[in-house]
Amino acid sequence: MRAPGVAAVGAAALIAAVGLAGCTTPGGSPVRPAAPTDGAAVTAAPTASLAKYYAQRLEWSACDGSFQCADLTVPIDYAAPSQGDIQIKVLRVAARDQKDRIGSLVVNPGGPGGSGVQYAASADNIVGPSVRKYFDVVGFDPRGVGQSAPIDCLSDHQLDQFLSADPTPDNRPEEQQLLGEAKDMASGCEAHNKTLLPHVSTVDAAKDMDVLRAALGDAQLNYLGKSYGTFLGATYAEHFPTRVGRFVLDGVVAPDLTGEEMAKGQAAGFELATRTYVKDCIDQGSCPLGNTVDAGMQWLRDFLGRLDAHPIPSGDPAVPELNEAWASLGMAAALYDQGSWGILTDAIVAAQQGNGSELMRLADSYADRDPGGRYTGNIMEVIYAVNCLDRPDSPDLSSYEQYAKDFSKVAPTWGPFLAWGNLPCGVWPVKGGEGPRTISAKGSGPIVVVGTTRDPATPYEWSVRLRDQLANASLITFNGDGHTAYMRSNSCVNDAIDGYYVQGTVPKDGLKC
Repeated sequence: MRAPGVAAVGAAALIAAVGLAGCTTPGGSPVRPAAPTDGAAVTAAPTASLAKYYAQRLEWSACDGSFQCADLTVPIDYAAPSQGDIQIKVLRVAARDQKDRIGSLVVNPGGPGGSGVQYAASADNIVGPSVRKYFDVVGFDPRGVGQSAPIDCLSDHQLDQFLSADPTPDNRPEEQQLLGEAKDMASGCEAHNKTLLPHVSTVDAAKDMDVLRAALGDAQLNYLGKSYGTFLGATYAEHFPTRVGRFVLDGVVAPDLTGEEMAKGQAAGFELATRTYVKDCIDQGSCPLGNTVDAGMQWLRDFLGRLDAHPIPSGDPAVPELNEAWASLGMAAALYDQGSWGILTDAIVAAQQGNGSELMRLADSYADRDPGGRYTGNIMEVIYAVNCLDRPDSPDLSSYEQYAKDFSKVAPTWGPFLAWGNLPCGVWPVKGGEGPRTISAKGSGPIVVVGTTRDPATPYEWSVRLRDQLANASLITFNGDGHTAYMRSNSCVNDAIDGYYVQGTVPKDGLKC
């Protein structure tokens, strides 16, 4: 989850530096991947019309200090490459040991809409020391994101209005108002991005990744994908199975999930994470939510209901009132990482006293927004542009009314909020993508899937679901809290993945950390 609803699977950019004791993987010298099974054919361009893209080599130049940047040229439309090109921004953090360098590791933090360029720039925090030593860490802004032909749908003021809309409409006028905001988002995206908008699906981005692989000079793609990045990675594996190198998919978005299934699963995931947070709050003592988990959950529901009727001051001149929508985003932001639970408690205490500024700051962090209303990235728009191609939804308001009833049974706190979030995809102006589908990636190398048992945004069951579908995969289970597992808090997970990348040791399927 990164924005309200289904069009909102979370980016995994939160980094925890605390290492916990756990199982370990033996170290050793770096081991380079074996040659791909189909030899030179792996690097061949799929068609003559794409040959020039696959033949390009990146021209690196220094950027932002010690990094290297380049532009990758890809076609807007892979089915009609003569119709024009766009530039994909790429950033590389060179391996510390160039002599024994294994290759490139392409990374994606999620979203859709998260900047891979910014993510790779944090290479020291997102991969283990041994991986940094032997791999160039490479990130790219997917098409439509950040510095890669960015999608722009609404002005900052209009985006504030969109995110301020009542996310849990109680009557037909409120539903119509929410529908109006959804239509404004959809029409704004079409008006400002008419040529590119039909071509920002996950399949398009996966094809860009294969061009990037070739431009990097790699026969196979080594990859780390988190959150939505797992969907991108699985899609790549399905389309280019023999080009899969050392692949890790952490915090899974299962590609066969429908929009309804995704929203319901996230609602249940955030409900579980919230209950865990409330229990921790009570265990810490002097919890402002009450003395039992059920009482705390009811307090939060009542609190959001009060904000729906009577917002409190936010301290932000562009959005002077903290309402249910912004408070929900603030709460969600803190639930991504257990290290933020104390911040959430402090924000709730301030809100109890009529001060919504701390919850508003959490909401700003969620939306890539500066206080005062300047958006520093375009994730809150791209997330719809991509997901609405991948998972279209119904234009019928009664469908969302039914979602709200159904989701509330499993997630009374988050169900109504997430039920309405995919409404823009019901009125999206362009169609495309492959739609939800089972992915097996038959013929791929081993893919490591990682699931966290109390992950709010990508429930653990989704990792199990993808592992069961993939023809060649192993599952690591992290019994813990927060969104994703690798390089967040657990040495068992970290050691297993580092060993896979550096020594090629595939973690045992079913490893529990």
